[in-house]
Amino acid sequence: MRKSDAPASSACPICRRPADADYRPFCSRRCSDVDLQKWFAGSYAIPVVEAGPDGLDGDDGVSDDG
Repeated sequence: MRKSDAPASSACPICRRPADADYRPFCSRRCSDVDLQKWFAGSYAIPVVEAGPDGLDGDDGVSDDG
C-alpha cells in the first residue's frame, strides 16, 4: 500500500477538511505551510512562569493557611 492510498481518518487542524495522507495531518501543502508559519511567529508558544530570586516559581506545594 502506498502512502497516498492510506485512508485519511482525521480532519485538518487548520481548515477542518479531511486530511490527505501525503500531507498528514493536514489536507494540503497550503495548510501545512500555514501551520509552519504559526510556529515561526510564536503562536504555539507555551507560557512560562518566571522563577523568583530564590529559584522557586512561587508554587512550592505548601499552603499558606497554616
